[in-house]
Amino acid sequence: MANEYDVVVVGAGTGGYPTAIRAAQLGLKVAVVERQTALGGTCLIWGCIPTKVLLEHAHALKIAQNAKEWGLTIDGGSVRLDMNRVQGRKDRVVTTLTRGVEFLFRKNKVEWVKGTGRLLGNGRIEVTGESGPQELRATKQIVVATGSTAHTVPGVVIDRTRIITSDEAIALREVPKSIVILGAGAVGVEFASIFRRYGSDVTIIELLPRLVPVEDEAVSAELEKAFRKQGITVRTGTKVTSAKVSADGVDVEAQLPDGKGEKYRADYLLVATGRGPVTEGLDAEVVGLQLERGYVRVDEHYRTNVPGISAVGDVITLGRPAGHPQLAHVSTAEGLIVADRIAGREPRTLNYDHVPGCTFCDPEIGSVGLTETQAQERGYDVRAGVFPFTALGRAKIAGETEGFVKIVGEKKYDELLGVHIIGPRATELIAEAVVALQMEATVEELARSIHPHPTMSEAVGEAAHAVHGEAIHI
Repeated sequence: MANEYDVVVVGAGTGGYPTAIRAAQLGLKVAVVERQTALGGTCLIWGCIPTKVLLEHAHALKIAQNAKEWGLTIDGGSVRLDMNRVQGRKDRVVTTLTRGVEFLFRKNKVEWVKGTGRLLGNGRIEVTGESGPQELRATKQIVVATGSTAHTVPGVVIDRTRIITSDEAIALREVPKSIVILGAGAVGVEFASIFRRYGSDVTIIELLPRLVPVEDEAVSAELEKAFRKQGITVRTGTKVTSAKVSADGVDVEAQLPDGKGEKYRADYLLVATGRGPVTEGLDAEVVGLQLERGYVRVDEHYRTNVPGISAVGDVITLGRPAGHPQLAHVSTAEGLIVADRIAGREPRTLNYDHVPGCTFCDPEIGSVGLTETQAQERGYDVRAGVFPFTALGRAKIAGETEGFVKIVGEKKYDELLGVHIIGPRATELIAEAVVALQMEATVEELARSIHPHPTMSEAVGEAAHAVHGEAIHI
């Protein structure tokens, strides 16, 4: 007889494990199927967390390299990076957090069923683990939260030795002398910042006309300026046509915007061109799940076309023209909505225009809402305000004055449409804007909110004043 639960979640990443915990908190009997040796999924094990550890070390190295400016004396000559120690600390942080999820499972009586899940239909799932197959049954709902995996482009075959993904990049125990990064989205620019600060010769190649193409155009231009200043070679509007591995490196060929060819030789090629859904082996087609390009199609409450099956996170599509953001915090938000719905609570919907994006490159980027171009395309009569960090006391104190806060509003009702930040603490500062959008604040209300001095957050208040042409310090 199958082991029965109210809810069975397939996948223990940032979509799956919060779904399970919230469902258990609401009184449901829950099991989670996960084949990895630790809980937490891509974000905790290979993505968000380990990458940010490496970036934090890059920031510490930046401070140490400028020790004289801070009045610090480092005995024994120049600052050197010990990658074994860096990796050791990264692994400790990851282990602490994955064990924390295990603790939360025990605390909330969520059962971890170790193995690979396969949908059988009628609420049943086969799980194949070390001890052989077993069958689970969900009496209320199965939630598919299997996430995503890195994918590549034509002409580039990932061999995971010289042509690598972020999974391999986070585990390197030597600093490459040179690295080419394919893709200038969040993953690409974060690793460009890491390896350049660590001392690598970095080239970043993007097919689209600008870095971080989902961001406001002014943010993209500012990041490119910062990268060039740091010595990162930037190639936008450029297509990689081939990549060949040799014993000690990779030979990359690319086509520039003018049609001319360019060749690069590097120790590694890091492919950061996006991610695709993980549905292989799930037997989604067998049970009749509607798929689009491999993604599971869901409605606004994350129900699939098959009764009794929901899906959340990177594996889904909602059919939005703008696509579905593959972000850990989005997966979690979706999972909580699903758990509430299963438990009988009134289902909510997410406003995907209000999803914040955070990119932890140097300088950082935080954004939420519409870009200036998007607002214009939707027919708004737009006005924008910009405040540079170079005019801010706290930024000068920290020695981090690159970037700005840009606020996009509309004239008729003074509606706040978007906030775009590039600069120090941008990934923290953006939270204020998320709340402001959620509460339907006007630009004037944001401007009249007192921002403490001296802080980085003053730049947000000043940018709001700038929308009305009333900034004080510029």
